[in-house]
Amino acid sequence: MSAAATPAAFTALFEPLTLRSVTVPNRVWMAAMCQYSAEPCGPDAGVAGDWHFAHYAARAVGGAGLIVQEATAVSPEGRISPYDLGLWNDTQVAAARRITSFLKARGTVAGIQLAHAGRKASTDRTWKGGSPVGPGEHGWRPSAPSAVPFDESHPVPHELTAGEIEETVRLFADAARRALAAGYEVVEIHGAHGYLIGEFLSPHSNRRTDRYGGSFENRTRFALDVVDAVRAVWPARLPLFFRISATDWLGEAGWTADETVRLARLLQERGVDLLDVSTGGLAPGVTIPVGPGYQVPFAARVKAETGLPVAAAGLITEPAQAEKILADGEADAVLLGRELLRDPYWARRAAAELGADIRTPLPYHRSW
Repeated sequence: MSAAATPAAFTALFEPLTLRSVTVPNRVWMAAMCQYSAEPCGPDAGVAGDWHFAHYAARAVGGAGLIVQEATAVSPEGRISPYDLGLWNDTQVAAARRITSFLKARGTVAGIQLAHAGRKASTDRTWKGGSPVGPGEHGWRPSAPSAVPFDESHPVPHELTAGEIEETVRLFADAARRALAAGYEVVEIHGAHGYLIGEFLSPHSNRRTDRYGGSFENRTRFALDVVDAVRAVWPARLPLFFRISATDWLGEAGWTADETVRLARLLQERGVDLLDVSTGGLAPGVTIPVGPGYQVPFAARVKAETGLPVAAAGLITEPAQAEKILADGEADAVLLGRELLRDPYWARRAAAELGADIRTPLPYHRSW
C-alpha cells in the first residue's frame, strides 16, 4: 500500500469543528499577535501591508485551521501602539480583503480580533521597549474606565464619560460591519490582557461609582453592551468569539475565575459561540505560575461548568500536548502564539507526528 493510500489516524487535533455555518478544518488555530508594522499616521495608518499579508499567508499555507488577525483597533485612539492595524475606515477594509481572500483560497478560516487598548494604548513597539509615547512620537492620551494608570511609567488616562462609553460600543459595532465587508468569517472581541474591556471587568482598574462600576453587573455592563452591539450587526450565520483573561492573578482584588464562569454564561446567552481563555495582563509585577499549558485549567473549567465551547492557550508547544488537551475534553481548540511565530508549518508537522491527514497545497506536492 502506498503512503498516500494509508488511512489517516483519527486525531482530535485534526477533527473539523463547526460553529454556526462555519466549519474550521482543524483545531490548530493561530492566536492574535500584534505585529506593530502598520504606518502610524496619514492615509495608510492602520492599513495592512505586505508584511501582514506574508505573515498570515505563511500560516495558512502551513495548515492553521483558523487565523485570528492581531488586535485590530476600532478607533485610532484604541490602538496599543501607533503601528497597530485598525478597522475604522474603508481603506483598511480594502487592504484586509487581500488577506482574507488568500486565506479562504487555502482553506483557512479568517478571523479578526476587534480591540480597544484603553489605558495601555499609545505605547512604542515591543522591540523598542513598549514604553508610552507622546504626541511627538505619534502618540495620544489614553482613555480608561477610571483615571488610574497602568503603572508609574504610564500617563494618567482620561476617564471615559458615559456618553463616550456608549460611543465606544458603537465603534465596535462599526468595526464588525467592516470586518464582514472585508471577508472575515469570525469576529473575536478582545476582553483580555488588561485592555479596555478587561479594565472595566476588574475592580483593580475600574473605580467607577456609576452604572459601569462597583458590582459584577455594573463592571460587566460595557462588555455585554459591546457583545450585544456586535452580535446585532454580525450575521447570525457567523460565529462570534470573546477573548478573556480568566484571572488577573490578583486574587479577590481583581477579576477572578469564578467571575469568568459567571460571565461566560451571560456571553453564551447573548450569542457568543466560543470563549478564548487566557489570563493576566491587567497589572504589572504579578506573579504568574507560567509553565506548559498553565492556562488550560481555566478553559477546562468554563467548558465543564457552562458547556460553552472554549479555546485554550498558553505554552502549548507540542503536538502530543495539544492532542491530549482536546482528547481529554479540556478545550475544543488550541490557540498557538509564539510557537507559530517560530514555525509557520507547525500544523503540518503535528499532522505528520500524529499520523493525521491535512490538506497540502498542490505546489507542495513533492512534500507528500
